[in-house]
This record gives sequence, C-alpha cells and structure tokens, in this order.
Amino acid sequence: MARNKYDVDEQLETPFDFGHLKRSFKYIKKYRSKMILSLMISILAAISGLIGPLITQRALDVTIPKGRIGELAVLAVLLLLFTALSILLGNIRARIMTVVGQDIIFDIREDLFEHLQKLPFTYYDDRPHGKILIRVINYVNSVSDMLSNGIINFIMEILNMIFILIFMLIVDVRLTLVALSGLPLFMALMFAIKKHQRKAWQDVSNKSSNMNAYLQENIVGARITQVFTREEENAGIYDRLNTSYRKSWMNAVKYSNLVWPTTDNISTLVRAAMFAVGLLLLPAGTVSLGTLAAMTGYASRFWQPIMNLSNIMNNFINNIAYLERIFETLDEPVTITDKQGAQDIGEIKGQVSFKDVTFAYEEGINVIEHLSFDVKAGESIALVGPTGAGKSTIVSLISRFYDLTDGVITVDGKDISEVTLRSLRLQMGIMLQDSFIFSGTIMDNIRYSKLDASNDEVVRAARTVCADRFISEMENGYDTEVNERGSKLSGGEKQLISFARTLLSDPKILVLDEATSSIDAKTEALLQQGIAELLKGRTSFIIAHRLSTIRNCDRIMYIDGKGILESGTHDELMEKRGAYYELYTSQST
Repeated sequence: MARNKYDVDEQLETPFDFGHLKRSFKYIKKYRSKMILSLMISILAAISGLIGPLITQRALDVTIPKGRIGELAVLAVLLLLFTALSILLGNIRARIMTVVGQDIIFDIREDLFEHLQKLPFTYYDDRPHGKILIRVINYVNSVSDMLSNGIINFIMEILNMIFILIFMLIVDVRLTLVALSGLPLFMALMFAIKKHQRKAWQDVSNKSSNMNAYLQENIVGARITQVFTREEENAGIYDRLNTSYRKSWMNAVKYSNLVWPTTDNISTLVRAAMFAVGLLLLPAGTVSLGTLAAMTGYASRFWQPIMNLSNIMNNFINNIAYLERIFETLDEPVTITDKQGAQDIGEIKGQVSFKDVTFAYEEGINVIEHLSFDVKAGESIALVGPTGAGKSTIVSLISRFYDLTDGVITVDGKDISEVTLRSLRLQMGIMLQDSFIFSGTIMDNIRYSKLDASNDEVVRAARTVCADRFISEMENGYDTEVNERGSKLSGGEKQLISFARTLLSDPKILVLDEATSSIDAKTEALLQQGIAELLKGRTSFIIAHRLSTIRNCDRIMYIDGKGILESGTHDELMEKRGAYYELYTSQST
C-alpha cells in the first residue's frame, strides 16, 4: 500500500474541526482544579501588574507637581511591591502548569500505547514503524503545552484585555477609542495569514514523519546497508527527505513569523496615534502628562495580550496537525477484539476445525479459499508447500490474529470469534518465523510468556530445547543482558530462546512456524528429542521447509492453490507420488 512507503505523505481522514479540541478536554478536565488555581493566580498577577500605570499617573499629575516627597517614596515602594507580587505569582503559576503539562503528556502516551497494543497486525503491516513512533513521542510533546498552558493563557489573555480596557476607560474614554482603532486592521491581516498556516504545518508534520520513518528503517537495516554498500545511496535519499523537511519548515515559519511583527507594528502605530490625538487634536489642557503616560502604558499592555493571543493561536495552529495525527491513531479501529457477549473459552483440549474458510489480506485477493479440515486434540499436523501458499496464514487464523473473510474456525467446537481473545491465546504457544528478542536479560526474554514462572521453570524449559548449554557459557548466564532484537546472538541462539519462551507457556495448542530454520543440524537432532516430548498430548501445527523434521507428524498437509492439495501421513504421501513426494525427493537428492 502507498502509505507503507516512507516518502509518501499521509493524508488525514477528515479535515480538522473543533471537535478534536473538544475531545482533548478529556485530558484537561482531570486536572481542572490545578488549572483553575493557576487561572486565579494569573488573575491576581495581572491585576497586580495593572496598578503600576495608575501609580505613575498619580505621581506625574499630583505627587511630583505638589512636591510631596514622602508620598512619592510611598508610591515608589508600592510600585515595587506590586511589580514583585506580579512576578512571584507568575512563577508560581508557571510551576503548577509545568506539572499539569507533564501529567497530560503521561496520560496521552498511556492511551496511545494501550491502543497500539490492541491494533491488528494489518495496522503494522501497512505503516512504517517510524511513522507510528513519531506520534507517540514527538507529537505528544508538541501538543502538551497547547493543552495545558495554551488554554490557560488563552483565557488569561482575554481577561487581561478586559481588565486593561476597564482601566483605560477609567483613565480616558477618548484615548481608549484611539487604542481600539487598530483592531480591524489587525483582524484582517491575521485572517489572511492564518488560512495558509495550518496547511503549511500539516506539510511539516508529513515531512517529519517521512524522515523519521526512513531513519528508523535504516537503523534496523544497518547491516544490510553495509553488506550491499548502500551507504551513499541511502545518504542521498535521507538528504532528499531532510531537504524536503527543511523546506516545509521554512515555509511554515515564514507564515508564523509574520504574526509578531504585524502585531508589534500595529501596536506602535496606535501608540503614536494616541500621542498625536492627545497632544494635537484634543483641546489643550484636557489630557495631562500623567494621563498620556498612563494611557500609552496601558495601550502597550493592551496590545501585549493581543500579541500573546496571536502567539497562542500561532502555536495552536502549528500543533493542530499533531493533535489530528494523535486522534487519528486513537481512532484507528481495533478490528480484532472481543465481540459483545464473548465468553471465556475455558480450559481447552485442542480440537481444531476449519469450516469453509476463505481469507484475504486485501479485498478481492484471496490467500485461501473454502478451506475445511478437522484436527483431533493431541494430533500433530505439519503444513508444507511452496513459499506464499498460505501456511503461516492458516496458523495465524487459528490464533485470530486476523478475522476471516468467510467461514468459521472452531476450537473444541466453539467459534473462536465468539470467545475472548485472552482466554484463547493464553492457551496457545506460538513461535513465529521472526524470533524477536527484547532488550533485557535472557531470563526475562524466556519468562516473557509466563511472568510468574520460577527460575527453575525457565531453566527447565531452556534445557528441554537445548538452549541451556550456550546460555550457561555466557558471562552472566541467564542474567546476561541482550540488546533489542538480540543483535549479539546468532540466529540459532535467538530461535532456541524463542523456543524456550514458547515451551514455558505450557500451551494446549502449539504452533511452530519454521522453529528450527536457523539451527545447525547437530543441535536440531538433539532438539528433536525435546520437540517430541513437547508434542505429547498437545495439538500442534508445524511449518517446516526441511521435511526430515516432520516425518513423524500424525498428518502432513501440502498447501497450494489456496487450499489443501494433499493430506496424509509421510508414508501415505510418498506412496501417492504427488507434490509432497516430489518436494521430499528433491531435498533428499
């Protein structure tokens, strides 16, 4: 799919509306008491700061002309105290909102991670992992300040404007009207700028996502890059993505940087107009020096919240694209989930039935069609056939990693779509082709399938699959730290650890998908004894290209042509001299 490419911009499903902002209140309202306290503190800080011009007016118009030195000293002390109080309250408010912002980040990330854990395999099949990662880390960081400080500041700046306007009207109504005359021009210019801004920052979001996706892909594939000497070509691709990101950023910043000078210039023009009107147009003596000083001071402060509101809206528009991406991820449907009224499957025996099953990863392109078969509890089934025939798909469907296009799969006679996923998967042991190793100790990796397992149980599982030998030879044994994806381990060692992890879960239904593909022949011969012991009393599905490893299975199914081409024991299929016979003899020669 196109969206699975690192250099294809993602398109939002719907245009932004304020419903997204309304949804964000879910995270805000949890901390409303702290935010209300912060707002109250901000109001006190604002009022404290607005008393200064009144003190200045009193000093210029009354105290200084009349030579009241004592009163002037009192006014100076009051001005200092109110200024200090305003600064102190502002710092307290900043500390409160810093905590709130971090709490909001925590909550959003928790919800994103929890949702990502539930999304179906198809979601990860269709997207580069780097594009998913950037939403959980970068985008959440970007919107946190908008959802905490941004909202409080927005309310506070509006209140500041109201307070300043009240003080201005108290001092001089005529000059207040002059101060307000610049608003129509400001609104017109802001509207012209803002309509381009959101689109520009959406483009930044896309280019950042593309660059992050390619970077993550190359970190994971660094060895392949060096094996095929692709360093220069990859650097060229990254340079193109980096250049594209830089251009989109500079284009977006171009619009953002118009906001502050526009506001500042209009503010300067308004204050100049107030001087001109007060000194030249109004009757002489009607505007005192103190009044003019107070009004220009208030006018400067009046345009400060307007400038701040512009910056807040600027930040808001810049981060809307990130907020949209976050909610787009949270809105991604969890298609593989428990149906309403789903029941616990209970302890299973392991009887599996496929009834006229059809499945397609992409609509209209079926991987298997009208597949039917029955497996008795405790029976071992081998799936063989050409690459891409659908063997791994069949075992994935048993665990309900994908929902069927048509048909029914039952375990112990119960439709797996009607039981809870947890009760089904807890009784299945699945070893996939990719032997994924997590960062941590070897002990932790094996215990991943059964967190309450004792150390003895972990060691016993490792011994059964012949992993104990190489683990014991390591410097710290089972406490040896391994890197993400097990980069310090060989392919065979990773498979053996994965094998032990699967065995430890003590499953009723066991799935081994190419479980021994990276293991040397000597170790595999020893491992077969452990596997034989493991398969006793369990229903098992084994996918293997080395047919010598599945000769003793109860039944072998040759998968091809979107279904079962042949089925029987090894001896029966060899006598038949069909597709299985040809495959087996080709490996023997």
